[in-house]
Amino acid sequence: QVQLVESGGGLVQPGGSLRLSCAASGSIFRIYAMGWYRQAPGNQRELVATITRTGYTNLVDSVKGRFTISRDNAKNTVYLQMSSLKPEDTAVYYCNAQISVTGSTISDYWGQGTQVTVSS
Repeated sequence: QVQLVESGGGLVQPGGSLRLSCAASGSIFRIYAMGWYRQAPGNQRELVATITRTGYTNLVDSVKGRFTISRDNAKNTVYLQMSSLKPEDTAVYYCNAQISVTGSTISDYWGQGTQVTVSS
């Protein structure tokens, strides 16, 4: 069984910073792409950033220059460093990972979500 556990959310003032972490655990053969999504109240879940196993990153335009995604393959962990936070970044942030348990198939796994609130 595979679990993704997020941490690092909280309340921060506009212009502040937070770092989210997401650690995968369980019976894992290999982790492929990892990423972060977010969902604000009344909105659909949207992609924020992704990173491949080899470190190639992709960020949506609204966070480029402010957010950085990285990963530590030895720790099965992905990070999202968020800076210059804006009220519109307020959302529940979800970790996603494409994981192979058996070595023959790849499945999507999700974390439970962590709340990020940007407010003065």
